[in-house]
Amino acid sequence: MLDIKFVRANPEAVRENIRKKFQDAKLPLVAQVLALDEEYRGVLLKAEQLRALRNAGSKEIGRLMAQKLREEAQAKKSEIAALGEELEALALKEKELAAAVREIMLVLPNIIDSSVPIGRDDSENVEVERFGEPVAPTFEIPYHAEIMERLGGLDLDSARKTSGNGFYYLMGDVARLHSGILSYARDFMIDKGFTYVIPPLMIRGNVATGVMSFAEMENMMYKIEGEDLYLIGTSEHSMIGKFIDTIQTKECLPHCLTSYSSCFRKEVGAHGIEERGVYRVHQFEKQEMVVICEPEESMEWFHKLYAYTVELFRSLDIPVRTLECCSGDLADLKVKSVDVEAWSPRQQKYFEVGSCSNLGDAQARRLGIRIKGTNGNYFAHTLNNTVVAPPRMLIAFLENNLRADGTIAVPEALRGYVGGKKELKPG
Repeated sequence: MLDIKFVRANPEAVRENIRKKFQDAKLPLVAQVLALDEEYRGVLLKAEQLRALRNAGSKEIGRLMAQKLREEAQAKKSEIAALGEELEALALKEKELAAAVREIMLVLPNIIDSSVPIGRDDSENVEVERFGEPVAPTFEIPYHAEIMERLGGLDLDSARKTSGNGFYYLMGDVARLHSGILSYARDFMIDKGFTYVIPPLMIRGNVATGVMSFAEMENMMYKIEGEDLYLIGTSEHSMIGKFIDTIQTKECLPHCLTSYSSCFRKEVGAHGIEERGVYRVHQFEKQEMVVICEPEESMEWFHKLYAYTVELFRSLDIPVRTLECCSGDLADLKVKSVDVEAWSPRQQKYFEVGSCSNLGDAQARRLGIRIKGTNGNYFAHTLNNTVVAPPRMLIAFLENNLRADGTIAVPEALRGYVGGKKELKPG
């Protein structure tokens, strides 16, 4: 969420930012919010003037009573009472206007970083760098669900009966591999100096609107019927919410946290849910990294975070590339974002396995996460990045470590997390 003072001082910059994100339908909102803000400030000024009159009148009543001028005092009391009624009406108007201003401010997109490429959608994202040599095997690589089924590790049919499409049972070596990858990712981040956290899987509505836009909530989050609770779509939601309405000291920053959770997503939109595979599902596990830091440090942290994901995937012999998200592909709260994509030998192309985002002070402003400063408090910056998110990461792992005989090579870094096995064999 932008600072209304910034919008007042830079309305054309806000409009240009909206144009860069190809959200021209929001352009009229700038004039609307400025008009509402002007009216709101007028109400505040009027209320301040009336309170001054009321205070002066109260003193006048005391003086008149001391002089035993009771009729004059009673007349002044009537005036004060009328002022009180007017102040009550102004208080209601103030609350109404503040809510109207906030409603618009919540949908105005954050100002993107000047380095973000301009483009309409993800088809115009820009490749930054490749890591590792993509392999084109001489043998046919089956669809990932078939690889898992051959290992005796996937049951989609039973999951459809219990839960519907978008759910799955993982079993045996595949389930162990899934857990092993998450444990490896946890320890990898702990070794980078991050604190391990297991967060709540549900958050209240004010936290949900604090960490994402209304459109994202509608398309992603499951609401608990009859309660002010939502299932998280990523642990970033409850991890950032952990700091709601707090004032951080410089000495305690940055907060570097790595969190494990189940995640739940409606996956509403054009992509839909797969019937056969586990690439796009309603429930999955994820190891996340979250940083709360000083504003001037956030871009440095941004580059560190996605570099950690690249390092982890390369340690498991998976080629990856980084992709800069263009302006039209950035969610409204994001300042800058880079996707990490893994190589798919079967498809002969890269696919997304993680996303790193710098949100500037947008989430902190919505949630009231401040830093205590020498000359007043100011908002922190927040960042998040995927470490790994099985089962999607499993697809990359299985395809890149599949051998011609159907066995799966287990890289040395992961063997201690799967019982010391060097390979997984079909059942």
